[in-house]
Amino acid sequence: MTPATMPAISLASVPDQFDGAVGFTVAEGSDWTGALATMDAACDGAIKRTAEAAGFDGSKGKTLLVLGAGASAPARILLAGLGAEAPSALDLNKAGASLMAEVATRGDASLTLVPHDGSAASAAALLEGAAMRAYRFDAYRTRLKDDQKQSVTTLVGACSDPASGQAMMTDVSGRVSGNFLARDLKHEPANILYPVAFAQRLKDELEPLGVEVTIIDEAQMEKEGWGALLGVGQGSVRDSAVVVMHWKGASGGVHDDPVCFVGKGVCFDTGGISIKPAGGMEDMKWDMGGAAAVSGLMKTLALRKAKANVVGLVGLVENMPAATAQRPGDIVTSLSGQTIQVLNTDAEGRLVLADVLWHAQEKYRPRFIVDLATLTGAMLVALGHEKAGVFSNDDELANQLFAASEATGEYVWRMPLGQEYNKSLDCKEADMRNIGGGRWGGSITAACFLERFIQKGQKWAHMDIAGVVWTDKPKPMVGTGATGFAVRSLDKLVQDNYEA
Repeated sequence: MTPATMPAISLASVPDQFDGAVGFTVAEGSDWTGALATMDAACDGAIKRTAEAAGFDGSKGKTLLVLGAGASAPARILLAGLGAEAPSALDLNKAGASLMAEVATRGDASLTLVPHDGSAASAAALLEGAAMRAYRFDAYRTRLKDDQKQSVTTLVGACSDPASGQAMMTDVSGRVSGNFLARDLKHEPANILYPVAFAQRLKDELEPLGVEVTIIDEAQMEKEGWGALLGVGQGSVRDSAVVVMHWKGASGGVHDDPVCFVGKGVCFDTGGISIKPAGGMEDMKWDMGGAAAVSGLMKTLALRKAKANVVGLVGLVENMPAATAQRPGDIVTSLSGQTIQVLNTDAEGRLVLADVLWHAQEKYRPRFIVDLATLTGAMLVALGHEKAGVFSNDDELANQLFAASEATGEYVWRMPLGQEYNKSLDCKEADMRNIGGGRWGGSITAACFLERFIQKGQKWAHMDIAGVVWTDKPKPMVGTGATGFAVRSLDKLVQDNYEA
């Protein structure tokens, strides 16, 4: 498994001469100052004239590529508008990403980003967005032509006081690295990244960073009674696994009451006996998007040395049709002791999460649990590809998730729970059924199913990320493919609210 290469990122003083391409941010309605004004003067106003001719006025979201401004100027000069109001960190992230997108394959080895205010904080935010947009997964493409390959391998943020931004750069590098890991995992084909291989990769990737990684194998799960999870994987020749990742970064060595994240990791989902249609089934390699997000988050926390006690757990299975596969109508006994009648084997992710959620509560007694899963197609019907659904039994946690999502652009929207939905899971032959009584409100009844495995008094939120883990059209900080959704927002949730 070959990971995508993250560009080298750093802060530096504004140079007299720029190597490679250079990008400047421009505030709408403000005079050009600093390095941009100096460069424009050296080019006898050619940059300004080009901007005026193109109608570029610095309005938010607009970009301009200036070619051939002068013999002493870089071949490619880029401008990104920030609008008239003071930009947020997310605005700067998006501006940096747009600049990277303009020159990624144009032949320049480096891109220097210069914020209009000259600050290290703005330069770091630009670098984060540019590095996010630089992601490419070309591991299995052996016949790429040179002009199809990404040329930019170095990103530099030029500012007035680079030393003041070094702590910020540690955080930026950690978030981007974690995001890249999550995206790599989702891009890997299922013949390469099956459950045990996924588990070993996490051990290899995270243990050197100081994360305690424990793999719970099938033999242990059978002994302990993980019947819901094991039932999903019993049709596959690949063993199932659960990975527990523990980052013990709380100051003073206090490791009670961790915060906890749980990810669904169905490495390939055929639907099982309730088999999916053939068209688009290849996309089901990323039905482990929740597990990928939790894995990327744990890498981010370790790299930036987060002062928090965090446990991440991922349940890894393959859902395959076979003579040994779970059948519609089967009844399984979950780790909690509750019994479940499986009426649809394609509603499998909730079965995996049920056992992992129970184990997390019994073992760690966390301050809260957030689970993430590409759980339902109904979530796409409700929110499309723009936002994830959040279901929670705690207003404070839900509000913290919303605030983190707004700050990072990984948007969420709170959805309802309630007995009127929950009762549709009642069953005559077991404690519950794994699907509701009809096609309506499928994301809600799935969340209600998970809620049945949340113990009294436990703060919990469920994120249905089915519509946002992958994109077929470019987004501000993502080209196409895996998005790494939730790594940055969950890191911000921890950083803003739960670090000692």
